[in-house]
Amino acid sequence: MKSDCSKYQALFTFSNEEELKKHIETCEACKNEQETMDKVSNLIKEVSFEIIRRDKRKTAGLKVVTILLILFLGGATVSVAPLSSPDNGNNYGEILSASDYGFPVDSYGLIAAD
Repeated sequence: MKSDCSKYQALFTFSNEEELKKHIETCEACKNEQETMDKVSNLIKEVSFEIIRRDKRKTAGLKVVTILLILFLGGATVSVAPLSSPDNGNNYGEILSASDYGFPVDSYGLIAAD
């Protein structure tokens, strides 16, 4: 049996499972490498559920923050927006002239020059 076989990576990457299994049965170094890969794979499977759960918590928290921000900005917009209409006696929508601003005007409504 070979102690330093370098075929495992090439077989794992480029060949099918049957060829890899046949080689692992005859090669002790590749068998050890396969056992190590299986252990790592099992560890990843165990940890993946925790990672998915943590990601779901982050996503849920982000959704809550987004909804609260939208509600806050919507409330701020409604509170700042004018709630009165032109029928209430406001000058909203009217065209203001120079005399409305307090400038001296002549008989044509133009600003008077001295």
